[in-house]
Amino acid sequence: MYRKPSILWPEGVLPSDAYCDEDKRLAVLAAHGTQGMVDDLELQELVDLVAKLCDVPMAMVTVVEEGRQLFLTRTGIDARETPRPTSFCAHAMLGAEPMVVPDAREDARFADNPLVTDEPHIRFYAGHPLISVEGAPLGALCVIDTKPRPGGLSDIQRESLSVLAKSAMRRISQRRLGETAQEAVNMRESYLQRMIDSVPGIAWSADGAGNFDYVSAQWSELTATTQPRRLDDWKNAVHPDDWVQAAGAFQASLDSGKPFEYEWRLKLSDGNYRWMLARAVQTPTDEGQNRWFGTVIDVDRQHRLSEARDLLAHELSHRIKNIFAVVSGLVAIRARNRPEVAEFAAELNETIRALGAAHNYVRPHEGQRASTLSGLLADLLAPYGSAEEDRFSVTGPGIEIGARAATPLALIFHELATNSAKYGALSCPEGHLTVTVEEECEGGGEGSVCVSWEEQASSCADPDKSEHEGFGSRLLRMAVEGQLGGTFERTFSADGLDVRIVFPRKSIEN
Repeated sequence: MYRKPSILWPEGVLPSDAYCDEDKRLAVLAAHGTQGMVDDLELQELVDLVAKLCDVPMAMVTVVEEGRQLFLTRTGIDARETPRPTSFCAHAMLGAEPMVVPDAREDARFADNPLVTDEPHIRFYAGHPLISVEGAPLGALCVIDTKPRPGGLSDIQRESLSVLAKSAMRRISQRRLGETAQEAVNMRESYLQRMIDSVPGIAWSADGAGNFDYVSAQWSELTATTQPRRLDDWKNAVHPDDWVQAAGAFQASLDSGKPFEYEWRLKLSDGNYRWMLARAVQTPTDEGQNRWFGTVIDVDRQHRLSEARDLLAHELSHRIKNIFAVVSGLVAIRARNRPEVAEFAAELNETIRALGAAHNYVRPHEGQRASTLSGLLADLLAPYGSAEEDRFSVTGPGIEIGARAATPLALIFHELATNSAKYGALSCPEGHLTVTVEEECEGGGEGSVCVSWEEQASSCADPDKSEHEGFGSRLLRMAVEGQLGGTFERTFSADGLDVRIVFPRKSIEN
């Protein structure tokens, strides 16, 4: 069974010799912060109770300082302190047991003491030492009478004094522990504040409703405005073109509890704007509420570098597309007077066109359709008809494709489309191609993307050619299985062709 470590010195044990050294003793006393416990309510209740139990007119909790005896709480006496040389408790605190003086006038130590010969005319004294957990004597819980008591205290009174002295020491120790804990908290807060102040950005916190209760000083340094308290208070500091979307994104995070991240422009004190990246996460509190903690960091340089890279990439993309066009034109010119290579030239030009379509997804341009698998399929099949002609259909969710996956995906479906145009559903008006994209389909498992390529081509298929697997088909398998880590199944029937391709989603998104 777990037991908390004691905060009391063992009963009946003399104070530690080491802490009877006055400098060390005073250091321990100062650490307890006893001057802040004068008139402490709990100690006052103990003093009042011990006075009643011992049937005395005066009682007090004392601590012995360097030059005085301080009464933390008292009853029956107006004075709040006495000089240390006259202190009875300075003697009592050095013992292992309560010190009892039946008649001070008969005790050589105190017979000439001003507290005996003059007010308050002490005759009887009993004091229990207050010793810190280290063993440092601090003072005493004492009871005083103006009449001698030859019999001292009864057993029950003596026990009561001992128990209440422990309670007094426990209260004083708890105050020390509380102050130590508070100092640790203050130190951690100071370290945290220094860390926040050293971060080149704005730190903030808000409640679950989006009311800001802390915004770091960097806000005022950057904007020369007061810290915002509500979401609307940010409006004047956010670029007008960014405000609606940024505020909407933050409100959506407040409603859903999902992390917030958004780039927007902050208006500085000189009137210029800089790009900022705001991030925030929700954290539950012990009270069952939610709080938001976030940062706003300057990403203006990165943003402008990104814009410059995009501009360069756009120019390079334009030049690459021109190269595709030039190569395609050269192939057509060279094949014009050579009928024997016309079919090969046509296939090569179709492949170049597919690579050009894939390049649009490697480096999409502003205003272009989203880089999705369905979009790529629609672009690759566009030369073979349109949705209005009902030659083919593409359905499924908008699964994004990454730049690295765009080229092998384009080659895969270009090969299937080329074969279909030669031997399958796209080779005759009666044929129809259905392409279905699914997430986590049957047999694919979690994190998979499945593509079903179904050709209805019973009236136009050529079984001999469609079942032949040449270089293009081997290239198709290599791209699916080798480059994208997927699986490829092809089934021929009297009605046409069914192809099922399963990709790991991460391989086509990255």
